[in-house]
Amino acid sequence: MNSHLTIEDLILSNDQRGISELRDLVPADYCTRAAKLVLDNTGTVLITTGFYILRAGAPETDGPPGAIAIGVGLEQLGYKVKYVADEYSSKLLRPYVSEDSDVIDFPITTVPKSIQFSEDLLNTENPSMLISIERCAAAADGLYRNMRDLDISDQTAKVDSLFNMHEKTIGIGDGGNEIGLGNVIDGVEKSETLVSYPAVSKVSELIIASVSNWGGYGLLAALSIATGKNILPTVDEDTERISNMVDLGAVDGFSGEQINKVDGFDLTENAALLEKLHRLVDNT
Repeated sequence: MNSHLTIEDLILSNDQRGISELRDLVPADYCTRAAKLVLDNTGTVLITTGFYILRAGAPETDGPPGAIAIGVGLEQLGYKVKYVADEYSSKLLRPYVSEDSDVIDFPITTVPKSIQFSEDLLNTENPSMLISIERCAAAADGLYRNMRDLDISDQTAKVDSLFNMHEKTIGIGDGGNEIGLGNVIDGVEKSETLVSYPAVSKVSELIIASVSNWGGYGLLAALSIATGKNILPTVDEDTERISNMVDLGAVDGFSGEQINKVDGFDLTENAALLEKLHRLVDNT
């Protein structure tokens, strides 16, 4: 049985929140499809991440490590990568940015100013595609909320406006309130465990995972298989990134504590998932 586990099976394992209920609403091979979209659109890729945890007054550990892993992997494949974050999460990304890369600060401002900033950014960078990993998007009423349905609009840049303006986009999420989860909004609304105010933002290809970082690794695993080059982070690289980001102020999204966990999973559990993806890539 185990020999037939897919990337999607692995990244949806240990599901704590019910995201796997949405699996029938996305293509079976959604990581492979997202990888194909990447490989069909060479050039500059903008990667956004960063989710504000209200009770901690800090960004969470889910998202930024995955964003850096994706960025590093894409650079190995010849892409130019830039990261987009707001004032709360950009500090987690800056230490990892390569010489050819950059972190673009998206201002926390009004809808019209956010739309203008998005237009200017797309004109300046001319990205071939956009990738979002664990980035909050607005619900139908225009508010940005966390997994407990509390309003974090004042602490969240409206980066989803960027995704409304581009035709080649990937969204990675695990709760229903992230950029791209509008693709499965009906399923989120029916769920009793996911958020009550689902994101309306849609993307070309959606990756769902038990933890958004794992979705990022799923994309990298699919790219590795497609290119014949393993671009997944090593366990050591990934573990070091997570713990360093905690030192920089990131918190576990579940507890709100500044500890070495991602959505309640400790570094050993996280490493085990990454090792399984490595094995799958190496055996394909």
